[in-house]
Amino acid sequence: MQANTQRKLTPVAVVGAGALGCLFGGMLARNGAAVTLIGRATHVEAIRQSGLLLESGNEKQVIALPATEDMTAVHGAALVLFCVKSTDTDAATRAMAPHLSAGAVVLSLQNGVDNVERIRAQIANEVFPGLVYEAAQMAAPGHVRRTGGSGVVIGQLAAYRRADGAGAALLDAVASLFTSAGVQMRVSAEVDVDLWTKLVMNCAYNAISALGSSPYGEMVALADVRAIMGDAAREAAAVAAAKGIRLPANIAADAIKIADGMPMQISSTAQDIRRGRRTEIDHLNGYVVRAGEALGIATPVNRTLYALTKLLERRSASS
Repeated sequence: MQANTQRKLTPVAVVGAGALGCLFGGMLARNGAAVTLIGRATHVEAIRQSGLLLESGNEKQVIALPATEDMTAVHGAALVLFCVKSTDTDAATRAMAPHLSAGAVVLSLQNGVDNVERIRAQIANEVFPGLVYEAAQMAAPGHVRRTGGSGVVIGQLAAYRRADGAGAALLDAVASLFTSAGVQMRVSAEVDVDLWTKLVMNCAYNAISALGSSPYGEMVALADVRAIMGDAAREAAAVAAAKGIRLPANIAADAIKIADGMPMQISSTAQDIRRGRRTEIDHLNGYVVRAGEALGIATPVNRTLYALTKLLERRSASS
């Protein structure tokens, strides 16, 4: 049964072929999967002309695979890796919906805790959340560089869990597909908790990395910065608890340890600022602020990080 399910999970379409989309799409294609990348014109043109350059450690490999800007390319895909920014979730889903095959599985590899709900509001397909703990950057058009990390966690939200167990079988098949391509992937029975845990980590790192234009290792080396990171994490955890999500008591300390595995990584928010692009801060610290307001929970550190990042975002977009 699992082998049959796995066969149905190819071909693969990557919606939002930025750093992570190119990384995962390239690794799956390198392992023999039929993969189509759907992304921005700059990367698409480079990949069409020269292939995708995948760099990991001291190894570089050019992978030939189709790339397009056209969302109709999702048609016929059995698995869609949904890698767009959380700010683009609604628009990208609307563009994808008319072309999506009825049995296609959508894997949301995005930051934030509400993307699956937003995607499912527009399509009837199975949608699973994924938490990415891989670090990657686009070094140049068509050139993705893997810089660290420890894999991906996937699961099924409690609100959408199916009694027939079909979701579990699909998750196992997705994990098998990725694992065979060299991406560590784990299926979690408590992905709701995992999503909030990742949000806490993002609230601790993303804005500060952008504001200081600093990699994670430099951030945690300063005691005052570590204190701010811990405060941001504790506020986010308090909001999660009010929503019925119980996170580990030591989550603030755990957040600091993330830098050990990727000391040279800068956050996606920092990368967006450098490129003059809109960030996902509304769905990270901003989400915690809004949820805290609705629940009567004060989030002054997250509010400060959110406001300062929005100011920096505005300046970088106009420069």
